[in-house]
Amino acid sequence: MERRNAMKVLLSTLNAKYIHSSLALRYLTAFCKQSGQDITVREYTVNNGLLTVLSDMYACQADIIGLACYIWNIEASLELANLIKKVQPNAVIVLGGPEVTYQPEDILHSNEAIDYIVLGEGEQTLTALLKALAQGEPAQNIPGVACRSTLMAANCQPQVVGNLDDIPFPYHHEDMVLLKDKILYYESSRGCPFSCQYCLSSATSGVRFLSQERIISDLSFFIEHDVKQVKFVDRTFNARKEHYFPIMKFLAAQTCRTNFHFEIAADIWDQEVLAFLRDVPPGRFQFEIGIQSTNEQTLAVIKRHNNWSQIVDNVSQVRDYGNIHLHLDLIVGLPHETISEFAKSFNDVYQLQPAMLQIGFLKLLKGSGIRRTAVDHGYVYMDRAPYEVLANKYLDYSQIRKLKILEEVFEQVYNTGRFRYSLPWLIALSGKGAFDFYDRLACRWEQQGYHLVAHSAKTIYKHMADFCAEVYPQVQHEYREFLKFDALMQEQGTVRPEFLPWNQINQAAADKWAEAKTAFWRDTECVRRYLPDYEFTTWRDIKKQYHIEVFTVDIPAYLRGNEDLTWRETAVLFSYQNAKPSYQVINYDDFWS
Repeated sequence: MERRNAMKVLLSTLNAKYIHSSLALRYLTAFCKQSGQDITVREYTVNNGLLTVLSDMYACQADIIGLACYIWNIEASLELANLIKKVQPNAVIVLGGPEVTYQPEDILHSNEAIDYIVLGEGEQTLTALLKALAQGEPAQNIPGVACRSTLMAANCQPQVVGNLDDIPFPYHHEDMVLLKDKILYYESSRGCPFSCQYCLSSATSGVRFLSQERIISDLSFFIEHDVKQVKFVDRTFNARKEHYFPIMKFLAAQTCRTNFHFEIAADIWDQEVLAFLRDVPPGRFQFEIGIQSTNEQTLAVIKRHNNWSQIVDNVSQVRDYGNIHLHLDLIVGLPHETISEFAKSFNDVYQLQPAMLQIGFLKLLKGSGIRRTAVDHGYVYMDRAPYEVLANKYLDYSQIRKLKILEEVFEQVYNTGRFRYSLPWLIALSGKGAFDFYDRLACRWEQQGYHLVAHSAKTIYKHMADFCAEVYPQVQHEYREFLKFDALMQEQGTVRPEFLPWNQINQAAADKWAEAKTAFWRDTECVRRYLPDYEFTTWRDIKKQYHIEVFTVDIPAYLRGNEDLTWRETAVLFSYQNAKPSYQVINYDDFWS
């Protein structure tokens, strides 16, 4: 093989969104540069045109081009590799990432443009491959490298040998300007103690950790650079208390705006951790908790153990603290979960009222245990990435299709947080549980063709009002009052659908309570009972920071625990001075007199 010194290497990937960044490329670059490699990194998104990407990559004139492949970009990456080979026939093209680590022979046999595939953790493997190519040495027998001439090494998916601290920190001061508006990813460990069969962690075993000293140093860098969000990619961040608890205590003690996102198992928190979480600064932590199912037969088959009663207690406790965003996950299409079993799982998790409940659809990933047993459960799934389930023995396609529409509705209605106050009332009114409510809403959504078009915030309010008028016509007036309350508590009160019964319907209309509102704002002593620091400045400032709305039903009393929604004119003061809107009921004598 010809010796190729001073090779120029380009590492690239197609991220799913602009706000994402690639941790893998940065790890590979940092590790390989230790050996003196000349490496350039280019990141794009799947929404960039391939010809645009090709043009930009061609300008680099790299000798070796590496592409990181995932389920969201594999098809585009293979097409891009083919285009690169057409315009740079002498370039060596290397693929890596989870989407090519398993069954690499299929990729090589069907894509002549690909020269090598790096399997598993790539830092040491890619370094060895680049060294071999530079020195003109054969690369076929490097452990963890698959190529067309031999697949002897393809069964080997190596992990980094030695201490994880030997992998350099992948971020640098000069990177931070370009990464300013993006989510930054970080890992404090590799591996997972669990073997969930739908996850690639089922293909490996053991957990390895960075040292505490290294982690604290790394996280201090993010804080120093005022990063908006750091997302830990650890499979189960809280797998070992002596590892994760000091990290969390360090982060909680910092003065910063950075939000840290962790994937955790809620049932292994102990009382010391729960007590600590109560005092964490609001917005500092965000927890993603994979429930996936509450059906015991399903959990047994996918080799996942959930201590459900402990999850309920712990999640409820942390939710009530109000300082930590909780994101819970369910998966549609798991073994033995029929539509009725999924409805039960949904209702079980919904009653925990997390800030977000993500309904995901099973993906039969290459290398996962569930893909190896797909025939046993009658799985029908997409042949190409993302390998999403279409049907199985327990759910036919018509049911999965309906759940897809329900998931879209749920994203718009619950996960946006727009209807936080009215939803519990409306679901309680239906009397058949949360799943039945969203199922009925999804059916109407499809009937009206809403699943085929985009929606603004205002149109979603209108769809909800129309649904209530059709299904619960006897309470549509009360519900529209509730929708007003929701709108005023969201997005700083800037979204005010015109069809709702506002005190002042439009700019030209008179406000029935205009005199009372004016008198209230001019009475500084009175207003300070609600806003201690209040000083009258201008009407424009008041309009920007506050809003008074008179409701015909006493919504605040209902939210405080009153069993029934009472018809009573109630003046409510909404404040937008802080990031999170708040409200107070104005006493009768302070307003109506």
